[in-house]
Amino acid sequence: MENPFAREPRPSVSCLWQAATGMALLFLLGLHFVAQHFVAAGGLRSFSDVVSYLRNPVILGLELLFLVVVTSHALLGVRSILFDFGLSARMQQRVSKTLTLIGVLTATYGVWLTWVIIQ
Repeated sequence: MENPFAREPRPSVSCLWQAATGMALLFLLGLHFVAQHFVAAGGLRSFSDVVSYLRNPVILGLELLFLVVVTSHALLGVRSILFDFGLSARMQQRVSKTLTLIGVLTATYGVWLTWVIIQ
């Protein structure tokens, strides 16, 4: 017989963060597509158009936020898949630390590259 007083398992912080980044992606990806492809003449911006577009501080902030959100969401998905293999607690820590490092390096590279492009 099932215990009526048993607590339901609560979602982890990473699960909630992945859901939040997924919802943010819907908004940011939609905004990115509209601004980069639907508003631009011919559906694509030239390199100089992209540079001038990214020099707007609001747009730059939104595009960098998009970079961080998509990186976080993707790596949390990879982490979830790897954890489904039943890794030990020690290996889960290693995976989490490695993916965090990969995420920080990816976002840092993206910010650096964006900065180089708009200079």
